[in-house]
Amino acid sequence: MARLVFAFLSGGLFGAGLLVSGMTDTTRVQGWLDVFGDWDPTLAFVLGGAILPMAVAWQVAARRRTALLGSALPERPDPRLGHNLVLGSVLFGMGWGLAGLCPGPAMASLGWGGWGGVLFLAAMAAGMFLAPGVRARVDRLAAA
Repeated sequence: MARLVFAFLSGGLFGAGLLVSGMTDTTRVQGWLDVFGDWDPTLAFVLGGAILPMAVAWQVAARRRTALLGSALPERPDPRLGHNLVLGSVLFGMGWGLAGLCPGPAMASLGWGGWGGVLFLAAMAAGMFLAPGVRARVDRLAAA
């Protein structure tokens, strides 16, 4: 039960942060990505502001064996860049640039985003469903 309460509180805090920072405003996000046009640098402060708390969290997690609620912490990811990471990053960036949304802000925008947000989430769900098959195919091609 405590885990659900913490998940609800952290999700609510994350969503509030997305709204306050403007990350749910698709024009602001696309303006951030338009470095050769009408560039909007305000999201640099949002992205930069996320670095400090995450750096602290990584340092705290490195010294712990279990999470605060007793569950095991996940293993550290492999630091090497693989084809899955590069391909996933490219696809994420393309979707973010085209739609101006990524998964977190898309969920947060459901309350006011209209049909565009719903369509984005449907496409995202379809991509999540198709991703394991595509990943297996990419892995086979990379091994060949």
